[in-house]
Amino acid sequence: MNPARRPAVVGIRPTIDARRNGVREALEGKTLSLARSLAELISATLRAADGSFVRCIVPENTIGGNREAAAVDRRFRKEGVCCTITVTPSWCYPFETMDQDPLVPHAVWGFNGTERPGAVYLAALTSAHDQIGVPIFKIYGRDIQDIGDDSVPDDVAGEILRFVRASAAADAMRDTAYLSIGGVSMGIASSKVDDSFLRAYLGMRYEYVDMSEMQRRMERGILDTKELEKAEAWAMNHFKEMNDPNAEGKRRSEHDKKSDWTDSLKIALIIKDLMAGNEKLADSGFREESDGKYALAAGFQGQRQWTDFHITADVAEAVLNSPFDWNGIRPQYIVATENDHLNAVGMLFTNLLTGTSPIFADVRTYWSPCSIERISGYEPDSSSPLNNGFIYLTNSGSAALDGSCAAVRGDEHGMVPFWDFTENDAKACLEDAQWGAAKLWTFRGGGFSSAFTTRGGLPFTMLRINIVKGVGPVLQLAEGWSLDLPSELYASAVGRTDPTWPKTFFAPRITGKGPFRDVYAVMKHWNSNHAVLCFGHRGDDLMTLASLLRIPVSMHNVPEERVFRPTFWDHLGNVDSIASDHLACRALGPLYGPY
Repeated sequence: MNPARRPAVVGIRPTIDARRNGVREALEGKTLSLARSLAELISATLRAADGSFVRCIVPENTIGGNREAAAVDRRFRKEGVCCTITVTPSWCYPFETMDQDPLVPHAVWGFNGTERPGAVYLAALTSAHDQIGVPIFKIYGRDIQDIGDDSVPDDVAGEILRFVRASAAADAMRDTAYLSIGGVSMGIASSKVDDSFLRAYLGMRYEYVDMSEMQRRMERGILDTKELEKAEAWAMNHFKEMNDPNAEGKRRSEHDKKSDWTDSLKIALIIKDLMAGNEKLADSGFREESDGKYALAAGFQGQRQWTDFHITADVAEAVLNSPFDWNGIRPQYIVATENDHLNAVGMLFTNLLTGTSPIFADVRTYWSPCSIERISGYEPDSSSPLNNGFIYLTNSGSAALDGSCAAVRGDEHGMVPFWDFTENDAKACLEDAQWGAAKLWTFRGGGFSSAFTTRGGLPFTMLRINIVKGVGPVLQLAEGWSLDLPSELYASAVGRTDPTWPKTFFAPRITGKGPFRDVYAVMKHWNSNHAVLCFGHRGDDLMTLASLLRIPVSMHNVPEERVFRPTFWDHLGNVDSIASDHLACRALGPLYGPY
């Protein structure tokens, strides 16, 4: 496993009215019981970046004033908590009990009851946080609970879990690194790594390795040769080649293709070693190389300086981004094609929030209803999901193999977190994928790409981080569904691109307004050639994570009732959530320092 993937710890802060002679004494047991119920919910439900269940710390004593608050905060710092949740059924003294650490996300659950004024403290504490500029998430159940009820209501649980998911994801990135293998690919702006963005907004380091290091390790055998043999045997057993798209007489020989497979797997092993290290390299005399770069994500430049004379990294990227390989089931290694570090960040967001694999794609083409009928002859009826057109998402590179949604739970296909992924799932995904030889007029050095099609009718969220001059990073989101295409339309769409690439056909949810007035508007407002697909409708989780990191959302179709941000945002306008998001992020600034 990549050592950059860490467990997560949550600090629960049971706060209390400090007045003695009957007040505090009557509340001690109730307050601690609520805190423990919360800890049990979190620890039984959520997993961290390494797949382990999130651990919660509940102090043995409640917090009634500054001395107790400081002692708990010192313990939490020592334990490295990813967030704190304050919980109480009663009034407490806000400034004396609050956690003021600006680098740790905060939430407060005020018990909705009438015996004690927990909601009064809730409002007073959030007001104090907003006044000093340390944001806090306000959690308050819709229905009144009895004083003897220590359960966590469903609506409270939903917001608690969303807050912890986002906090754990933010913490998982901190102090890890982004590894740039090569530089800028074909003039793509997001290939030019913005290390200030990584540092200021994500708390990540940045390391650059020239493409010549890849060549050196390949030529001099700086890799685990036994693992390479294992990978080759696995690929020979499971990988199926499709018809070569190159013209007769211009195809690579079978000998060359066999060499291409070996080199493809070498690239996968070397990228993994560069990111995570490999102690077996030290046994071969390569002590420095064995350390790795402690990279949680990486990007591979590839085009053109590499692919004009060497094979693509498509096989390596597809396998590394999947939750399995020749060694069995494991967490994904996040690797972006064309060294698109902004898409790599989106891939990280997806993976850290859900445990599922990200699908990297070009935002390739919008197919209008008129184009569908003219080119393919297929005429969608009024009830068809194709009636508004669709967006064709494809890319030769790093689409994870489980993106075909071959995994099955019950009667439903989909994508599952790596900790729930099975060998049967891996087998099904490998059955779904064929491998096509690269078109040599594009990739002159050869190679292979995975050719699968994502099943239709499944929920997805399309996302993208962009950098805007004078604004900084912004996040775009579009929730929607994958589509199945009728055979004649499928042939037309795929025939106009490359049949050897992964294929996802996507229809965003339309609202009739702004960038979501129709599918064409979504395509027109998408401000990058790349996007990430996250399985499920996870726009709410992504928006919560973005608010923690002070990244405004510039475009989304998430219903208002699912948007969950700190109370600081409420003071900047509730009519336009996008405008208030920009204002709040500008006022607070990046989480880890100036950009």
